[in-house]
Amino acid sequence: MTGPGAGSGQSVAAEIEALYRSHSRRVLATLIRLLGDFDRAEEGLHDAFVAAAAQWPKQGVPANPFAWLVSAGRFKAIDRLRQKARFDASVTELTMRLEADADEAEMVLDEKTIEDDQLRLIFICCHPVLPADAQVALTLREVCGLTTEDIAHAFFTAAPTIAQRIVRAKTKIRDAKIPYEAPARNELAQRLDYVLSVIYLVFNEGYSAASGASLTRPDLSAEAIRLGRLLVALLPDPEATGLLALMLLHESRRAARATADGEVILLEDQDRALWERDRIAEGQALVRRVLAGREIGFYAIQAAIAAEHAGAPDMAATNWVRIVELYDLLMHADPSPVVALNRAAAIAERDGPGAGLALVDAILARGELGDYHPAHAARAELCRRLGRLDEAASAYDRALSLAKQEPARHFLEKRRRELGLGG
Repeated sequence: MTGPGAGSGQSVAAEIEALYRSHSRRVLATLIRLLGDFDRAEEGLHDAFVAAAAQWPKQGVPANPFAWLVSAGRFKAIDRLRQKARFDASVTELTMRLEADADEAEMVLDEKTIEDDQLRLIFICCHPVLPADAQVALTLREVCGLTTEDIAHAFFTAAPTIAQRIVRAKTKIRDAKIPYEAPARNELAQRLDYVLSVIYLVFNEGYSAASGASLTRPDLSAEAIRLGRLLVALLPDPEATGLLALMLLHESRRAARATADGEVILLEDQDRALWERDRIAEGQALVRRVLAGREIGFYAIQAAIAAEHAGAPDMAATNWVRIVELYDLLMHADPSPVVALNRAAAIAERDGPGAGLALVDAILARGELGDYHPAHAARAELCRRLGRLDEAASAYDRALSLAKQEPARHFLEKRRRELGLGG
């Protein structure tokens, strides 16, 4: 420990808060494995940070705060079970087992174990016994700490529905006695698709936050990339590699995506000198590796699109013909309305705003993406470029009624004002 007096109580409290924001989910993942129950682990995590807030200002921050928090959380959970055992004999055996395992757990509680537990937990949450939507929702909540509202936005689903999925998934894991361990290697590929979708949703929440005052949440993006690297190391699948490439290429543009005040900057207006060349080089190398193989799927195609953008010195030099070709492939892999919307935007760059607007209107006419603000924002931009200002204003208004993220709202309000049509 750093020892008493090493820092003020205020600085220690700030360090504890920073640890909670950046690493509480890692601690939780290990507690879930050690305690064999989501709810006990969450109580233990809370108790561990309460204990840290009480003890660290007096005793100093431990040399290994993660191990300290895990140990404190485990023993606090055991104490809770001891108290319950006085009134409920059914928990006595469980309490004795957890106490007996404590010494052994302490021996293997190193940094690598703590890091690996989070990836292990993802595979637990993605167990085939759970419905697919519950797998993703549970992992986003337990591994990454997203709120039910964040997850609901990602799924275009009501928050109470997501909350019910999470509760039912926890109950199913407990009732089915799913072991808190990583699957055998011959089972990994079967559960990979769900794991990839979870990591991708986590990254998207970090790259473009669902709501709130911040455009991005770098902590979530960094966590998704870390999990992507771990997954590629564990299972070097082409789609896992493609996903890692996609995340790196998108993340390379973070510094150029917003002003110092947090205002959105469109791709065509970004200062490409701010793009991180090391991330771009790594992402492009991964794309080349995947494209050289026999399989190319959903994430790899998206990564190839991102690589085209990353390699262009400016918007005018972008190879829109190649990008549209890649979107055509992507539509075969995932014929979703969102992919169709992105393809329409690419076609607008290749063939003009009229061609893109016709496709966007067709998507909306089919009743798809009616509540998706980027669809209406895209329509507004294309109408603006065509001089159809009244239609643009109406589309901006619809987008504003749906947007939840403050930087996005500010951007839409600015574009709406620039039309000069009044409120």
